[in-house]
Amino acid sequence: MHYIKLGTTGLDVSPIAIGAMTYGEPDRGHPVWSKGEQEARPLIRHAVEAGINFFDTANMYSNGSSEEILGRALKDYADRDAVVIATKLRHPMRLGPNGRGLSRKAIMTEVDHSLRRLGTDHIDLYQIHRNDHSTPWEETLEALNDLVKAGKLRYLGASSMHAWEFAKALHLQKQHGWARFVSMQNHYNLLAREEEREMIPLCLDEGVGTVIWSPLARGRLARAWDDARATARAETDGAYADLLYSPEQEASNKAIVDAVGQVADARGVTRAQVALAWLRRQPVVTAPLVGAGSIRQIDEAVASLDVGLTDDEVRALEAPYTPRYDWQGVSDEDEMEAIRRRVPGMALS
Repeated sequence: MHYIKLGTTGLDVSPIAIGAMTYGEPDRGHPVWSKGEQEARPLIRHAVEAGINFFDTANMYSNGSSEEILGRALKDYADRDAVVIATKLRHPMRLGPNGRGLSRKAIMTEVDHSLRRLGTDHIDLYQIHRNDHSTPWEETLEALNDLVKAGKLRYLGASSMHAWEFAKALHLQKQHGWARFVSMQNHYNLLAREEEREMIPLCLDEGVGTVIWSPLARGRLARAWDDARATARAETDGAYADLLYSPEQEASNKAIVDAVGQVADARGVTRAQVALAWLRRQPVVTAPLVGAGSIRQIDEAVASLDVGLTDDEVRALEAPYTPRYDWQGVSDEDEMEAIRRRVPGMALS
Protein backbone atom coordinates (compact mmCIF):
# COMPACT_ATOMS: atom_id res chain seq x y z
CA MET A 1 0.00 0.00 0.00
CA HIS A 2 1.27 3.45 -0.93
CA TYR A 3 0.12 6.05 1.59
CA ILE A 4 -0.67 9.67 0.80
CA LYS A 5 -1.13 12.85 2.81
CA LEU A 6 -4.59 14.08 3.78
CA GLY A 7 -4.79 17.47 2.13
CA THR A 8 -1.85 19.63 3.18
CA THR A 9 -1.43 17.88 6.54
CA GLY A 10 1.34 15.48 7.46
CA LEU A 11 -1.17 12.69 8.13
CA ASP A 12 -0.55 9.48 6.18
CA VAL A 13 -3.69 7.71 4.99
CA SER A 14 -4.37 4.90 2.57
CA PRO A 15 -5.92 6.06 -0.74
CA ILE A 16 -8.82 3.71 0.02
CA ALA A 17 -10.92 4.29 3.13
CA ILE A 18 -13.40 1.88 4.66
CA GLY A 19 -16.82 3.38 5.22
CA ALA A 20 -18.09 1.68 8.36
CA MET A 21 -21.75 2.60 7.95
CA THR A 22 -21.98 -0.95 6.58
CA TYR A 23 -21.11 -2.32 10.00
CA GLY A 24 -23.60 -2.21 12.86
CA GLU A 25 -25.97 -4.50 14.70
CA PRO A 26 -29.09 -4.84 12.52
CA ASP A 27 -31.46 -4.35 15.43
CA ARG A 28 -29.93 -0.94 16.12
CA GLY A 29 -30.55 0.76 12.82
CA HIS A 30 -30.38 -0.93 9.43
CA PRO A 31 -31.97 -4.39 9.65
CA VAL A 32 -31.86 -5.04 5.90
CA TRP A 33 -28.25 -4.39 5.00
CA SER A 34 -25.98 -3.67 7.99
CA LYS A 35 -23.55 -6.36 9.12
CA GLY A 36 -23.31 -7.28 12.77
CA GLU A 37 -20.05 -7.78 14.61
CA GLN A 38 -19.59 -11.42 13.65
CA GLU A 39 -19.77 -10.56 9.96
CA ALA A 40 -17.95 -7.24 10.20
CA ARG A 41 -14.81 -8.29 12.07
CA PRO A 42 -13.33 -10.48 9.27
CA LEU A 43 -13.88 -7.63 6.80
CA ILE A 44 -12.17 -5.06 9.01
CA ARG A 45 -9.31 -7.48 9.62
CA HIS A 46 -8.91 -8.12 5.89
CA ALA A 47 -8.83 -4.38 5.21
CA VAL A 48 -6.06 -3.91 7.78
CA GLU A 49 -4.09 -6.82 6.33
CA ALA A 50 -4.49 -5.28 2.85
CA GLY A 51 -2.77 -2.13 4.13
CA ILE A 52 -5.85 0.07 4.55
CA ASN A 53 -5.37 2.30 7.58
CA PHE A 54 -8.24 4.79 7.09
CA PHE A 55 -11.61 3.93 8.68
CA ASP A 56 -14.61 6.25 8.75
CA THR A 57 -17.76 5.94 10.85
CA ALA A 58 -20.25 8.22 12.63
CA ASN A 59 -21.97 8.31 15.98
CA MET A 60 -25.39 7.86 14.38
CA TYR A 61 -24.50 4.79 12.31
CA SER A 62 -26.62 2.01 13.78
CA ASN A 63 -27.11 4.23 16.81
CA GLY A 64 -23.49 3.92 17.94
CA SER A 65 -23.07 0.25 17.12
CA SER A 66 -20.79 0.96 14.16
CA GLU A 67 -18.32 2.81 16.39
CA GLU A 68 -18.39 -0.02 18.94
CA ILE A 69 -17.73 -2.73 16.35
CA LEU A 70 -15.01 -0.75 14.58
CA GLY A 71 -13.27 0.18 17.82
CA ARG A 72 -13.13 -3.39 19.13
CA ALA A 73 -11.95 -4.81 15.79
CA LEU A 74 -9.18 -2.25 15.32
CA LYS A 75 -8.01 -2.81 18.89
CA ASP A 76 -7.58 -6.52 18.09
CA TYR A 77 -6.26 -6.30 14.53
CA ALA A 78 -4.37 -3.03 14.13
CA ASP A 79 -1.69 -0.82 15.62
CA ARG A 80 -3.63 2.12 17.03
CA ASP A 81 -0.81 4.51 16.24
CA ALA A 82 -0.81 3.45 12.58
CA VAL A 83 -4.54 3.59 11.85
CA VAL A 84 -6.60 6.71 11.25
CA ILE A 85 -10.02 6.58 12.90
CA ALA A 86 -12.55 9.10 11.64
CA THR A 87 -16.01 9.65 13.01
CA LYS A 88 -18.74 12.28 12.73
CA LEU A 89 -21.48 14.02 14.68
CA ARG A 90 -24.57 16.18 14.16
CA HIS A 91 -27.48 13.83 13.49
CA PRO A 92 -29.99 12.90 16.22
CA MET A 93 -28.73 10.47 18.85
CA ARG A 94 -31.59 10.66 21.35
CA LEU A 95 -34.94 12.29 21.95
CA GLY A 96 -35.39 15.62 23.60
CA PRO A 97 -33.33 18.83 23.74
CA ASN A 98 -29.63 18.77 22.85
CA GLY A 99 -29.87 15.33 21.31
CA ARG A 100 -28.61 16.53 17.95
CA GLY A 101 -26.72 19.37 16.30
CA LEU A 102 -23.40 21.16 16.71
CA SER A 103 -23.88 23.25 19.82
CA ARG A 104 -21.02 23.36 22.30
CA LYS A 105 -23.02 21.15 24.65
CA ALA A 106 -23.77 18.58 21.95
CA ILE A 107 -20.17 18.48 20.75
CA MET A 108 -18.69 18.07 24.22
CA THR A 109 -21.20 15.34 25.00
CA GLU A 110 -20.95 13.40 21.76
CA VAL A 111 -17.16 13.36 21.55
CA ASP A 112 -16.98 11.58 24.89
CA HIS A 113 -19.63 9.07 23.84
CA SER A 114 -17.72 8.37 20.62
CA LEU A 115 -14.41 7.97 22.46
CA ARG A 116 -16.04 5.48 24.81
CA ARG A 117 -17.64 3.46 22.01
CA LEU A 118 -14.45 3.45 19.94
CA GLY A 119 -12.37 2.45 22.97
CA THR A 120 -9.71 5.08 22.35
CA ASP A 121 -8.48 8.25 24.04
CA HIS A 122 -8.41 10.32 20.84
CA ILE A 123 -10.09 10.58 17.46
CA ASP A 124 -7.82 11.17 14.49
CA LEU A 125 -10.34 12.94 12.26
CA TYR A 126 -13.51 14.39 13.80
CA GLN A 127 -15.99 15.57 11.20
CA ILE A 128 -19.18 17.58 11.37
CA HIS A 129 -21.90 15.51 9.68
CA ARG A 130 -23.31 18.40 7.61
CA ASN A 131 -23.74 21.95 8.88
CA ASP A 132 -26.07 22.81 11.74
CA HIS A 133 -28.02 25.87 10.68
CA SER A 134 -29.47 26.34 14.16
CA THR A 135 -26.07 26.98 15.79
CA PRO A 136 -23.68 29.88 15.01
CA TRP A 137 -20.49 28.81 13.25
CA GLU A 138 -18.44 30.53 15.94
CA GLU A 139 -19.88 28.35 18.69
CA THR A 140 -19.26 25.14 16.76
CA LEU A 141 -15.77 26.02 15.59
CA GLU A 142 -14.52 27.24 18.97
CA ALA A 143 -15.78 24.09 20.68
CA LEU A 144 -14.01 21.90 18.12
CA ASN A 145 -10.82 23.92 18.54
CA ASP A 146 -10.96 23.45 22.31
CA LEU A 147 -11.16 19.68 21.84
CA VAL A 148 -8.12 19.73 19.56
CA LYS A 149 -6.21 21.72 22.17
CA ALA A 150 -7.34 19.25 24.84
CA GLY A 151 -5.86 16.37 22.84
CA LYS A 152 -9.12 14.53 22.25
CA LEU A 153 -9.06 15.30 18.51
CA ARG A 154 -6.10 15.29 16.12
CA TYR A 155 -7.69 16.82 12.99
CA LEU A 156 -11.03 18.34 12.01
CA GLY A 157 -13.14 17.64 8.94
CA ALA A 158 -16.45 18.71 7.46
CA SER A 159 -18.96 17.10 5.13
CA SER A 160 -21.37 18.03 2.38
CA MET A 161 -22.58 21.64 2.47
CA HIS A 162 -22.67 24.65 0.18
CA ALA A 163 -19.23 25.92 -0.81
CA TRP A 164 -19.99 29.39 0.57
CA GLU A 165 -20.75 27.87 3.97
CA PHE A 166 -17.46 25.98 3.99
CA ALA A 167 -15.57 29.09 2.86
CA LYS A 168 -17.11 31.04 5.75
CA ALA A 169 -16.06 28.36 8.23
CA LEU A 170 -12.49 28.30 6.93
CA HIS A 171 -12.36 32.10 7.12
CA LEU A 172 -13.55 32.14 10.73
CA GLN A 173 -11.04 29.48 11.70
CA LYS A 174 -8.22 31.51 10.19
CA GLN A 175 -9.49 34.77 11.69
CA HIS A 176 -9.59 33.36 15.23
CA GLY A 177 -6.56 31.10 15.01
CA TRP A 178 -8.70 28.02 15.52
CA ALA A 179 -7.83 24.55 14.25
CA ARG A 180 -9.07 24.40 10.67
CA PHE A 181 -10.96 21.82 8.68
CA VAL A 182 -8.40 19.74 6.78
CA SER A 183 -10.89 17.55 4.91
CA MET A 184 -14.25 17.68 3.20
CA GLN A 185 -16.33 14.51 2.95
CA ASN A 186 -18.49 15.08 -0.09
CA HIS A 187 -20.62 13.35 -2.69
CA TYR A 188 -18.71 12.83 -5.92
CA ASN A 189 -18.65 10.19 -8.63
CA LEU A 190 -19.05 9.84 -12.39
CA LEU A 191 -22.82 10.26 -12.07
CA ALA A 192 -22.66 13.15 -9.60
CA ARG A 193 -20.09 15.81 -10.51
CA GLU A 194 -21.84 18.98 -9.39
CA GLU A 195 -19.15 19.50 -6.74
CA GLU A 196 -16.79 20.42 -9.58
CA ARG A 197 -18.56 23.79 -9.84
CA GLU A 198 -17.57 25.32 -6.49
CA MET A 199 -16.63 22.94 -3.68
CA ILE A 200 -13.80 21.12 -5.40
CA PRO A 201 -12.10 24.32 -6.66
CA LEU A 202 -12.44 25.74 -3.14
CA CYS A 203 -10.82 22.65 -1.61
CA LEU A 204 -8.00 22.76 -4.14
CA ASP A 205 -7.35 26.42 -3.39
CA GLU A 206 -7.45 25.89 0.39
CA GLY A 207 -5.42 22.68 0.42
CA VAL A 208 -8.32 20.65 1.81
CA GLY A 209 -8.40 16.93 0.98
CA THR A 210 -11.68 15.31 0.01
CA VAL A 211 -12.98 11.98 1.21
CA ILE A 212 -15.68 10.73 -1.13
CA TRP A 213 -18.97 9.15 -0.11
CA SER A 214 -20.98 7.07 -2.56
CA PRO A 215 -18.04 6.71 -4.98
CA LEU A 216 -19.92 4.02 -6.94
CA ALA A 217 -23.23 5.90 -7.02
CA ARG A 218 -25.01 3.38 -4.79
CA GLY A 219 -23.77 0.52 -6.96
CA ARG A 220 -24.95 1.97 -10.27
CA LEU A 221 -21.38 2.26 -11.56
CA ALA A 222 -20.51 -1.29 -10.52
CA ARG A 223 -22.93 -3.11 -12.80
CA ALA A 224 -24.37 -2.98 -16.30
CA TRP A 225 -27.29 -0.64 -16.92
CA ASP A 226 -29.63 -3.51 -17.80
CA ASP A 227 -28.75 -5.33 -14.59
CA ALA A 228 -31.88 -4.57 -12.61
CA ARG A 229 -30.42 -5.61 -9.28
CA ALA A 230 -30.24 -2.85 -6.71
CA THR A 231 -28.25 -2.82 -3.52
CA ALA A 232 -30.22 -3.50 -0.37
CA ARG A 233 -29.39 -0.02 0.84
CA ALA A 234 -30.62 1.66 -2.35
CA GLU A 235 -33.86 -0.28 -2.12
CA THR A 236 -34.51 0.82 1.46
CA ASP A 237 -33.36 4.43 1.12
CA GLY A 238 -36.29 5.10 -1.19
CA ALA A 239 -37.04 8.70 -2.03
CA TYR A 240 -33.76 10.03 -0.64
CA ALA A 241 -31.82 8.05 -3.23
CA ASP A 242 -33.99 9.59 -5.94
CA LEU A 243 -32.96 13.04 -4.78
CA LEU A 244 -29.35 12.15 -5.53
CA TYR A 245 -29.89 10.61 -8.96
CA SER A 246 -32.79 12.24 -10.72
CA PRO A 247 -34.71 10.07 -13.22
CA GLU A 248 -34.55 13.01 -15.64
CA GLN A 249 -30.89 12.14 -16.11
CA GLU A 250 -31.53 8.55 -17.17
CA ALA A 251 -30.16 8.92 -20.71
CA SER A 252 -26.96 10.57 -19.47
CA ASN A 253 -26.58 8.06 -16.64
CA LYS A 254 -26.98 5.13 -19.00
CA ALA A 255 -24.36 6.53 -21.37
CA ILE A 256 -21.90 6.97 -18.50
CA VAL A 257 -22.54 3.48 -17.13
CA ASP A 258 -22.10 2.05 -20.64
CA ALA A 259 -18.80 3.95 -21.02
CA VAL A 260 -17.58 2.53 -17.71
CA GLY A 261 -18.41 -0.95 -19.00
CA GLN A 262 -16.55 -0.38 -22.26
CA VAL A 263 -13.40 0.77 -20.49
CA ALA A 264 -13.64 -2.09 -18.01
CA ASP A 265 -14.11 -4.70 -20.75
CA ALA A 266 -11.21 -3.32 -22.78
CA ARG A 267 -8.91 -3.46 -19.78
CA GLY A 268 -10.17 -6.73 -18.35
CA VAL A 269 -11.02 -5.17 -14.99
CA THR A 270 -14.28 -4.60 -13.14
CA ARG A 271 -16.54 -1.60 -13.50
CA ALA A 272 -15.98 -0.65 -9.88
CA GLN A 273 -12.24 -0.53 -10.46
CA VAL A 274 -12.72 1.87 -13.37
CA ALA A 275 -15.05 4.15 -11.40
CA LEU A 276 -12.63 4.27 -8.45
CA ALA A 277 -9.66 4.81 -10.76
CA TRP A 278 -11.45 7.82 -12.27
CA LEU A 279 -11.78 9.35 -8.82
CA ARG A 280 -8.08 8.86 -8.20
CA ARG A 281 -7.37 10.96 -11.29
CA GLN A 282 -8.97 13.96 -9.59
CA PRO A 283 -6.23 15.90 -7.76
CA VAL A 284 -8.42 16.92 -4.83
CA VAL A 285 -9.51 13.36 -3.97
CA THR A 286 -7.67 11.77 -1.06
CA ALA A 287 -9.70 8.58 -0.75
CA PRO A 288 -13.09 7.14 -1.65
CA LEU A 289 -15.14 5.64 1.16
CA VAL A 290 -15.78 2.01 0.29
CA GLY A 291 -18.65 0.48 2.23
CA ALA A 292 -17.28 -3.00 1.69
CA GLY A 293 -19.68 -5.79 2.53
CA SER A 294 -17.42 -8.58 1.29
CA ILE A 295 -13.78 -9.57 0.99
CA ARG A 296 -14.14 -9.32 -2.79
CA GLN A 297 -15.19 -5.68 -2.59
CA ILE A 298 -12.18 -4.80 -0.46
CA ASP A 299 -9.82 -6.57 -2.85
CA GLU A 300 -11.51 -4.90 -5.80
CA ALA A 301 -11.04 -1.47 -4.26
CA VAL A 302 -7.37 -2.11 -3.53
CA ALA A 303 -6.86 -3.48 -7.07
CA SER A 304 -8.27 -0.22 -8.48
CA LEU A 305 -5.07 1.49 -7.30
CA ASP A 306 -3.23 -0.31 -10.10
CA VAL A 307 -5.59 0.95 -12.80
CA GLY A 308 -4.18 4.06 -14.45
CA LEU A 309 -6.68 5.54 -16.87
CA THR A 310 -5.50 7.29 -20.01
CA ASP A 311 -6.62 10.78 -21.00
CA ASP A 312 -8.74 9.30 -23.80
CA GLU A 313 -10.46 6.94 -21.37
CA VAL A 314 -11.18 9.79 -18.97
CA ARG A 315 -12.69 11.86 -21.78
CA ALA A 316 -14.91 8.93 -22.81
CA LEU A 317 -16.12 8.51 -19.23
CA GLU A 318 -16.82 12.20 -18.69
CA ALA A 319 -18.31 13.19 -22.05
CA PRO A 320 -21.91 12.00 -21.46
CA TYR A 321 -22.36 13.94 -18.23
CA THR A 322 -25.09 16.58 -18.05
CA PRO A 323 -25.93 18.91 -15.15
CA ARG A 324 -28.23 17.34 -12.63
CA TYR A 325 -30.11 17.86 -9.43
CA ASP A 326 -28.22 19.90 -6.87
CA TRP A 327 -28.66 17.69 -3.83
CA GLN A 328 -27.40 20.45 -1.57
CA GLY A 329 -30.86 21.95 -1.92
CA VAL A 330 -32.34 19.16 0.20
CA SER A 331 -33.71 20.69 3.39
CA ASP A 332 -32.91 19.48 6.90
CA GLU A 333 -36.53 18.34 7.12
CA ASP A 334 -36.20 16.20 3.98
CA GLU A 335 -33.01 14.66 5.33
CA MET A 336 -34.57 13.89 8.70
CA GLU A 337 -37.58 12.30 7.04
CA ALA A 338 -35.22 10.10 5.03
CA ILE A 339 -33.50 9.00 8.23
CA ARG A 340 -36.85 8.21 9.81
CA ARG A 341 -37.62 5.89 6.92
CA ARG A 342 -34.18 4.31 7.07
CA VAL A 343 -34.25 3.74 10.83
CA PRO A 344 -37.68 2.31 11.66
CA GLY A 345 -38.89 3.04 15.14
CA MET A 346 -36.47 5.90 15.81
CA ALA A 347 -38.51 8.95 16.72
CA LEU A 348 -36.66 12.17 16.02
CA SER A 349 -37.38 15.45 17.72
